[in-house]
Amino acid sequence: MINSTLCYIEQNGKYLMLFRNKKTHDVNGQKWVGVGGKFEPGETAEQCLIREVKEETGLDLLSYHYYGVINFISDEWEDERMHLFLGTAFSGNLIPDCPEGELHWVPKEEIMDLPMWEGDPYFLKEMLRGAEQISMTLRYEGENLVEVF
Repeated sequence: MINSTLCYIEQNGKYLMLFRNKKTHDVNGQKWVGVGGKFEPGETAEQCLIREVKEETGLDLLSYHYYGVINFISDEWEDERMHLFLGTAFSGNLIPDCPEGELHWVPKEEIMDLPMWEGDPYFLKEMLRGAEQISMTLRYEGENLVEVF
């Protein structure tokens, strides 16, 4: 099982979003996601979060909210346990060239209109409505979402 983090950084009514368009054979290619990635050996979720945010954005995350775990089950890819965060304070400046894709500040009311994984709106809606904790499992067959529980 893959352990990973995903973080949406919030500022002035917008979320920092990443359009994945730079890597070939990217499972997230041509989709909008938050920033994050896989744990390195021995890392905690918080350590992975801070490292991945810095690597992908250049920002130093100062404050964040931990929502919980979103599990992904797939018939094509390794199952994944994703730790979901919202970044609420940071320092530094965005890097001009993210190695994963293009970074954009997107108004929260426009997030659901972006091309993303079918299951992402399920946890994003919970974040946007102000939930304190989020826990769910999303089951995919290929790129098609077949079950949420």
